[in-house]
Amino acid sequence: MEKEMGNGCSSLAYKLLFSCPFGLSQPQLSAVFDESYDRIPHSDSNLENSISQIWDQRVQKNGSLFNGKKFRYGGYSQKSGDGSKKESYVCLHLGLTDYRTFVGTNLNPSWEKFLVASEEIAQCPLQHLADVLTLIQTRLQPSDCLYMRDSASLDHYQYFSADDPTQCQHTSSPLGNGAIVQTSDQKIVLLQRSNNVGEFPGHFVFPGGHPEPQEVGIETHEYCEGSKDSALVNKKVSQEMFESIIREVVEEIGVPATSLSDPLFIGISRRVLNVRPAIFFFIKCSLESKEIHQLYSKAQDGYESTQLYTVSMIEVEHMTSKMPGCHQGGFALYKLMVEALKKN
Repeated sequence: MEKEMGNGCSSLAYKLLFSCPFGLSQPQLSAVFDESYDRIPHSDSNLENSISQIWDQRVQKNGSLFNGKKFRYGGYSQKSGDGSKKESYVCLHLGLTDYRTFVGTNLNPSWEKFLVASEEIAQCPLQHLADVLTLIQTRLQPSDCLYMRDSASLDHYQYFSADDPTQCQHTSSPLGNGAIVQTSDQKIVLLQRSNNVGEFPGHFVFPGGHPEPQEVGIETHEYCEGSKDSALVNKKVSQEMFESIIREVVEEIGVPATSLSDPLFIGISRRVLNVRPAIFFFIKCSLESKEIHQLYSKAQDGYESTQLYTVSMIEVEHMTSKMPGCHQGGFALYKLMVEALKKN
């Protein structure tokens, strides 16, 4: 079952799709980029037409909107191995989408109409259901659990959902990212979003944004036709998952990349409102809170936020009611990591 949790403003603010509290390093997280994970248009032509209508309305109000390409989240899979840290254990399934389609589907006032209802999933062809059940069974086999640094206990891995992508097959669902950045004096970095941003203005968030297709030269799926090209593209996309979160942290809070540890992937959260998915990482920063505050004023993307906070874990807990659901889920993933480390 998907684990539904809420904090403050909503009892169903987020869903944890996957959690790995001890974290996965770059060699242990891979990605497959393929058009089979692209959005499937909805059969309702009026609903499909509303995508361009809503986008046009948004552009008229804000001429600076840019229709950039984004990776579309299409689920994940797991892979058993021999314990080698070089082997990939979680694989993200990614398609291609864009900001226009995100605004027109996930942010559509009628966004719930784009979702496939559970009763519709139940009416899917038997072969499709068999495939889904096989996938669920495979994911929950102990032999397929991920390798754990410093521990072989399966208790450290949390399986919250089979994450059948059918429910969100008609939504853009661009993959976001976020980082729980811990300072050298054991504080957590939070930002307060500007009132001019498109989503959740004025809310508290962890540093983050999106992995970008353009950073690896992707504009269309034609770029990766052929087996050799496909393997190379998948490798670059996998690297972008980690490079993008470092880039976002550097640009948003102003710290040098050299002050940041290698990111550890700790899981996937999805906001219930608008079914917005995001992957989360844990990163240590070698700087103290006061140094980060000084650097923040010169951050490249400082205009996206109005203030930076460095707070304790308890203080973050009190601020979550003013966070978007996906970031509330990010904090829940971090708490699972802290709890697992205490037990280890």
